[in-house]
Amino acid sequence: MGLLDRFKDAFRRKSFALDVSARFRLDRHAYTGTMSKFHVATDIRTGKVYGIKLLDSEKLALFRGRFKGLKDRPEEGEIGMKIDHPRVAKTYEYGKTTTGQEYILMEYIDGPGLNTILRDPDERLLKNRLHLIRQMAEGLQAVHEAGFIHRDICPRNYICINDFSWLKLIDFGLSVPNEPPYRLPGNRTGTPQYMAPEIIRRRPTDHRVDIFAFGVTVYRFLALEHPWGATDVTALAALNHDQKPAENIHKFRPQLNAKLSKAVHRCLEIKPENRFESIRQFLSSIADVRQEDE
Repeated sequence: MGLLDRFKDAFRRKSFALDVSARFRLDRHAYTGTMSKFHVATDIRTGKVYGIKLLDSEKLALFRGRFKGLKDRPEEGEIGMKIDHPRVAKTYEYGKTTTGQEYILMEYIDGPGLNTILRDPDERLLKNRLHLIRQMAEGLQAVHEAGFIHRDICPRNYICINDFSWLKLIDFGLSVPNEPPYRLPGNRTGTPQYMAPEIIRRRPTDHRVDIFAFGVTVYRFLALEHPWGATDVTALAALNHDQKPAENIHKFRPQLNAKLSKAVHRCLEIKPENRFESIRQFLSSIADVRQEDE
């Protein structure tokens, strides 16, 4: 890290404690995540609307305990600061509040998570799927090119704007650097229905766990079904991911473009070496698929 990068990081990681109530007006409703609570926060002075994530110290300590001995593991706010891409929600600053709670200040996206939309799909969303799938891939590509594994790619972590014209990837709470110490077997983190077989079986991992989870997410987006018909959301159910092949997506979408369906199923390959090597390859494989073909 160069001198300029250190200066920028020190500026963004606030050295002083944030008095949340003095700076922001929080909405009453908090959205509870894996290790945090999320509020819509209006800056009292400027009127600008942000999202503020207040981290749960106990859950955070348990997660950090999984990386004992890895003192240089970047925190969620630091990872977010390193990824600057239009398909990834922007992180503005991070630090501690006056009560000692860690916080992350980020871009607020006025819209629902993809998981919510898939329960009751809007026709405007369905007509725009291919465009949004490309955006989903571009967001994940930005994470990988910045040197990280997201580790929790799933519909919940893609937020759509209300008119369904664009979406962004969020949440680096489980993310790690794509480096050998963080690829070792044994760290089961993520959302079970989207976990790659190598995570479930406690084998070495790399960025291709995200490609698998992305494949499950896109399959659900296109078919409105899970590749294994899963209703059980436990890690036990995820054992199916290498016990039987994913259901052919054409069962649910008979007219789906063959290139697109082939690309989705390649993401779902049991062996990492049979998946795309990168999300960029996925995008290239569907480059000439048109919305009307989808």
